[in-house]
Amino acid sequence: MTTSPEYVLIGNITADIAPDSRLLGGTVSYSALTAVAFGLHVGLLTSAAAGEPLLDQLRSVLSLETVDAEQTTTFENIYTPSGRVQYLRGQASRPGVEHIPTAWRSAPMLHIAPIAGELDETVGAIAHTFPHATSLLTLQGCLRRTDADQRVHFKQWFDRDALQHVDIVVFSEEDIVEAPEMEREFAAGVRCLIVTRAEKGGTIYLSGVPRPYPTPQVELVHPTGAGDIFAAALLASLRLVGGDYERAVRVAAYLAARSVTRAGLASTPSPDEVQAALDSVRLSPD
Repeated sequence: MTTSPEYVLIGNITADIAPDSRLLGGTVSYSALTAVAFGLHVGLLTSAAAGEPLLDQLRSVLSLETVDAEQTTTFENIYTPSGRVQYLRGQASRPGVEHIPTAWRSAPMLHIAPIAGELDETVGAIAHTFPHATSLLTLQGCLRRTDADQRVHFKQWFDRDALQHVDIVVFSEEDIVEAPEMEREFAAGVRCLIVTRAEKGGTIYLSGVPRPYPTPQVELVHPTGAGDIFAAALLASLRLVGGDYERAVRVAAYLAARSVTRAGLASTPSPDEVQAALDSVRLSPD
């Protein structure tokens, strides 16, 4: 693809270790395919091991800039009776402002999507590099640290200076279960905050003022990727609903709900599902 992307994603893909396979994952993977379903030209800046075969699943549908690394960011999830234990088995390099192609910097949509702390120190600088973009940060990847055994744990992150350059922040209530006060902190510190709450819907804060939103009720198959799909659908649909955040949230909730009825990257929406989501908002009363 030679034209400049409309929707730019920055963050690292992951290799997710399953019992009998190695699967493409990460916020950028789910979000990129969601934006593609909206008919957008997507540009992805990521880092992975040189020659990483998992990138072939994305290369044919978007513009790809890769920072070569010794290894791809790799997660292993172990499910126990008391819950999931997650390990970070490998970590790629840190994509930086210097790696962003000049032609991409006029994009109207920017999605900052770290997965394992790779953008903690550069969120503000990246957002500042896209002066014409509506910028969105998915926070989960800023909230991870590892111990000496590579086990993933929660860490707090709040950078007031960086967030001045970000228009929208999205995270799940599960992301901050160890520090629920972060919701109040972010609500007061960003223009638009959206906290998702799975089947309970969520809360959208505009200039600190909260308003709940519902989500369609469906049969859960697998929740992985739903938050990433929600965030990408929100940003991609915002321009299509006249900049109305609450209508964009309803489009995003519609597509995220349908995503949990499928597993893996197959949970990303089809163009027909995107159209149905947009139609449901356009035809419904305010």
